Order: sequence, then C-alpha cells, then structure tokens
Amino acid sequence: MQTLLPNDARQLLDSEPDALFIDCRSEMEYLFVGHPKGAHNVPWNDGPDWEVNPHFVQNVKKLAGHVSARPVMLICRSGNRSSAAARALEGAGFATVYYVQHGFEGDLDTDRHRNTVNGWRHDGLPWEQY
Repeated sequence: MQTLLPNDARQLLDSEPDALFIDCRSEMEYLFVGHPKGAHNVPWNDGPDWEVNPHFVQNVKKLAGHVSARPVMLICRSGNRSSAAARALEGAGFATVYYVQHGFEGDLDTDRHRNTVNGWRHDGLPWEQY
C-alpha cells in the first residue's frame, strides 16, 4: 500500500488510465458532500450501523473485472477508512493499492472545520456533487 498526496494521486490517475478510483465513504457522503470526478462509491462502512461492509472486497473485485493486478486508488474523508480498506484489498491479493492522504475533505483546522487545511477539494482537484 502506498500513500499519495491529493495532487500526486491525480497525476497517477491521469498517467494510469486503467487505475480504478474508489471513494470508500458512505453513500450519503458521496452524494451530498461531493466526490472526486471519476470515483466509484464502494462504502467501507455505512449507516445505520456503521459496521465494515462485508462485501467491500468483492464489490471492488467486480469493478476491477476480477483483475487483482489493476491499480486501485482509494479515498475517504480524511484517510482513515481508505487506509483500512487498502489493507483489506492487499490482504485479498490486490498487488497495487494506493490511498489518498488527507482524503477528500482533509484534516480538521483549529476550529474543527474541514476543507481549509488540505485534501482533494482544498487542493482544487476535480469533483462533483449530485
């Protein structure tokens, strides 16, 4: 598993057209907070119970076309869920797994707000909301 800063992650995705980009936040975060353009939503955990998704690895395998050599990039809100999800994918045999440090919304600032210090959106990378 490798960690990349948001801008480095974008560059890797641009240079690796076969890379699979997974947003592992909840469905509500993906839909209502926004998400990186081109990212597929496969929640690592989701409400109402917030337990780890027992189908996560299988869902990613399906999106990858069951090709464990295909590079996979993971992103979540701040990097915690995506690092756990990356470990699960490596344990399932995925050879090239990355996760985005600081995630989509970034770390908390001194007022406990996100999107002001770092992260995908803070860095001005392409995202959408719907």
